[in-house]
Amino acid sequence: MWVFLNDRFVPKEEAVVSVFDHGFLYGDGVYETLRSYGARIFMRDQHLARLRRSAEAIGLTIPIPDAQWRELLHESMRRNEVGNDHVDAYLRITVSRGEGEIGLDPALCPRSTVVIMTKALHPSPAVLSRDGVSLTVAQTRRNLPAALSPQIKSTNFLNNILAKRESIAAGTFDSLFLNWKEELTECTISNLFFISNGTVHTPALDCGILDGITRAIVITLAEEEGLPVKEGHYHLTDLRQAAECFLTNTSMEVMPVSRVDAFPIGDGRPGPLTRRIQARFAASRHRFLEPLAP
Repeated sequence: MWVFLNDRFVPKEEAVVSVFDHGFLYGDGVYETLRSYGARIFMRDQHLARLRRSAEAIGLTIPIPDAQWRELLHESMRRNEVGNDHVDAYLRITVSRGEGEIGLDPALCPRSTVVIMTKALHPSPAVLSRDGVSLTVAQTRRNLPAALSPQIKSTNFLNNILAKRESIAAGTFDSLFLNWKEELTECTISNLFFISNGTVHTPALDCGILDGITRAIVITLAEEEGLPVKEGHYHLTDLRQAAECFLTNTSMEVMPVSRVDAFPIGDGRPGPLTRRIQARFAASRHRFLEPLAP
């Protein structure tokens, strides 16, 4: 594997970050994960815009000019022999505060650290999409937005890790967060949707969720399918009474949910409207890919 580190590509064995890096010491950094379909990156500009927004929110300078990102990402795919006709690519960009003396003052770090890691993206097992996945309602609550904005895609993932440990212990696919008001929010790496009476529902941003890029696409596609979409404040009772449920993120696209804790969703199988949205997404991917290289 080749890794981009700060200003050059190096073999993964040489991709070493200092123990004094504030990303390691304090989780002081931001990141984005992207994917390709073949050689074209999905929603590239939107992911890069969110990376910049996250960095600006914590006063972090990204030393890579906007005009260089496309070539760096494609060079990373070429070096790692992914993002081609045979295998899609998974790309992760991480920008940390950088190396500095121990202490919380960002000024201790004169230069941020930039890393691009790229590997093959393998689709989720077909059985998960066919049968749906199960979720655990986490006892861990979503971070309070007034304490840490969910719009900052931070490398500090301890809140998510604690919830993920709960789902691992329960033997489920993932954990579903509630917020400080016991409202539905999102899962550890995905946004939540459910369908009741023909309406597609999803928690509103002010419930304390990340404004997922695939989430926004699915809202658009559902509306194009003639399905009403409502962003609101919901509770577990709303989800348990739903006919269908699904998750969205960049890598797994639209993933049906069949069960939450001991409660089946609908009849415990992916429903017809979820299937319609899955099909619409698959048919519309090309609309959201970066332009072909000149």
